[in-house]
Amino acid sequence: MTSLAIGLLAAVLGATPVVAEDRPNIILIVADDLGWADLTCYGSKFHRTPNLDKLAARGRRFTQAYAACPVCSPTRVALMTGRHPARVHLTDWLPGRPDNPSQKLSRPAFRQQLPLEETTLAELLRGVGYTTIHIGKWHLGGEGFEPTRQGFDINIAGDHTGTPLSYFAPYRRGNAVMPGLENAPEGEYLTDRLTTEAEKLIDANKSKPFFLYFPHYAVHTPMMAKKEMVEKYPKWDGKFHGRQENPIYAAMLESLDQSVGRIVAKVEEAGLTQKTIIVFTSDNGGLATNEGANTPATNNSPLREGKGWLYEGGIRVPLIVCRPGVVEPGVEAAFAQSPDVFCTLRDWAGAKSAESVIDGISLTSVLEKPVNAKPEPRALYWHYPHYANQGSRPGGAIRDGDWKLVEDYQTGKRELYNVAKDVGENRNFIEEQPEIAKRLASQLDEWRKSANVQMPSANPNYSPNAQLADGSVLLPAKTAEVRGVMLRYEPLPHKQTIGYWVNPKDWVGWEFDLKNAGAFEVEALVGCGNGSGGSVVEFTIDGTKFKLTVPVTGGFQNFVPQKLGKVTIDKPGRKQVEVRALSKPGPAVMDLRQIRLIPAND
Repeated sequence: MTSLAIGLLAAVLGATPVVAEDRPNIILIVADDLGWADLTCYGSKFHRTPNLDKLAARGRRFTQAYAACPVCSPTRVALMTGRHPARVHLTDWLPGRPDNPSQKLSRPAFRQQLPLEETTLAELLRGVGYTTIHIGKWHLGGEGFEPTRQGFDINIAGDHTGTPLSYFAPYRRGNAVMPGLENAPEGEYLTDRLTTEAEKLIDANKSKPFFLYFPHYAVHTPMMAKKEMVEKYPKWDGKFHGRQENPIYAAMLESLDQSVGRIVAKVEEAGLTQKTIIVFTSDNGGLATNEGANTPATNNSPLREGKGWLYEGGIRVPLIVCRPGVVEPGVEAAFAQSPDVFCTLRDWAGAKSAESVIDGISLTSVLEKPVNAKPEPRALYWHYPHYANQGSRPGGAIRDGDWKLVEDYQTGKRELYNVAKDVGENRNFIEEQPEIAKRLASQLDEWRKSANVQMPSANPNYSPNAQLADGSVLLPAKTAEVRGVMLRYEPLPHKQTIGYWVNPKDWVGWEFDLKNAGAFEVEALVGCGNGSGGSVVEFTIDGTKFKLTVPVTGGFQNFVPQKLGKVTIDKPGRKQVEVRALSKPGPAVMDLRQIRLIPAND
């Protein structure tokens, strides 16, 4: 059919055909492990992000946007397909953390690549005339599942890996080289080079619609930045003080920010500003725990915890959407989640989904209205059936309105927070609001059934806190099972403790496997701040009880060893430890980092 015939038919039908040239360009920039509070426009006082701040001022900045998962690959599934990663059965970073005997549950056998039968955003957009470009981190499969098999015409630097072979050229490790970066001047910085490649391809495709998917490797570990940028920030003693203070991470983020500035400038130079959509987001919360040299990367305060966790610090992320002439600039409180990005860009491009089940919604109904026009109520769901490198356990979560329920699959424990009033998730309402907790738990369970999620199973090789080669037993806070309402494990590096012991009814327990029985000296590592000393705590170890009157140690994170006495365990096998408060005269009982059983020298 000729173009004239198409035009006549459209006129008869009362519609105007959308030709490729009329479709908006789309640039989707994804940072890796960037925390919600890391940008200046989101409240950071340490980092420098002037270009992202300008982009936010020109567009809509979401304050309640969420990643689909607290780790990377699953969120990338959601961005590419509009489907929840739990539905796709790709629920952890690839290839994921193997099971080990210390874990009570075994992970499900999840997919190791984005299946080819899933329809990606790139495939949809290429189908309506877009040139599709991938630059940066892929991490959704290797050979046979690379970006060019998933709808992208061009791939630079994307492969199966989750970290770059190097942040400085040459971009090689052994015989491996990052695709498209085989030739690079010595010492070139990866974030800069990827941006140069993006600039070239914007220039090359400015006369036709393009989709540039630009998932940076930054600011993921390893912590590597340009020396001159690192030196701009205050020196760091390498210790963690519960705030943003890592100059290497700050420098990496500043390079990322400069990259965004260059992309915006290139779009303006090409005369494409009015017909280009720019979206910026992250794949999960910032890395706030120790994981390699020069970490933690950041602190997500006022949000709780970070990457790997289902608390707000692990899943709430920046989201900035800029479309001049269509999106009114401002700060947006409506909910958003990773699958929504797919749906929104699909709709703005005039494409249609091939999948029968899409979990995201189009945010056009929010973005094309005035700022904070009341959106339709909705619930958001998370399913992470894995033990994370950052210390969390398999679990799920739901946010519906002001309320959020978090469920631990290992213990069955549930926590309920009013996130609208308590963004730090400090007050657990599980006992005060049982009807809300019951409703949300039911909704979460029904969603899991509807999505046919994979659940973890019992680990047949489970051996908790096994006796060490020197005969001692170490019971760290991270392996404890916390019971009650407020008590919790706090994974931040300056804590790594059982803390927030404000409810004396709460208690904590451990299991351990003893191979060689005998007599042991018992030592607890305790911290207690001024005004909270004097609590009486009972330790029960395989039936033997010890009492400790908690001393003030100079701070809750100032841990001091406390000798409890000697216990004799007659038989090897699985043993139990419980720690309970008998009295609490001050605001809190204590912090407890670990218990050690040391072979006694009789």
